Amino acid sequence: MLLYIKAFHIIAIIAWMAGLLYLPRLFVYHADAKPGSELAETLKVMERRLLRYITTPAMIASWAFGLILAFTVIDWPRAGWFHLKLALVIALSAFHGLLARWTRDFAVDRNRRPARFYRVANEVPTLLMIAIVILAVVRPF
Repeated sequence: MLLYIKAFHIIAIIAWMAGLLYLPRLFVYHADAKPGSELAETLKVMERRLLRYITTPAMIASWAFGLILAFTVIDWPRAGWFHLKLALVIALSAFHGLLARWTRDFAVDRNRRPARFYRVANEVPTLLMIAIVILAVVRPF
């Protein structure tokens, strides 16, 4: 059963990361779109659906399966790598929260940031993912 939990954890992470990487890219296009335009209205729908139906459920599943694994497999006192990984996953979850706020801002035409801001923000989940995967696979300490 543990292998199924691990498999579903990985599947959920892939879906979550897809949303975390795609949503800021949509914001890049949305920041350049004229408020009220057909493009802006289409992007609002895409952003809301991506966050609500894919990214957030995937995050919840990632946490649920991850916590099951953590409480059944991890030797907490000796797993320094896991403590750092957990901190980075919390940071990734906080970034998810920022994406939700930015989605709400775009939904009511309150965005005040340029497209370049979202291009840079798009790199945050990638950097966190790299560190998290290295910690989980290499377990350096």
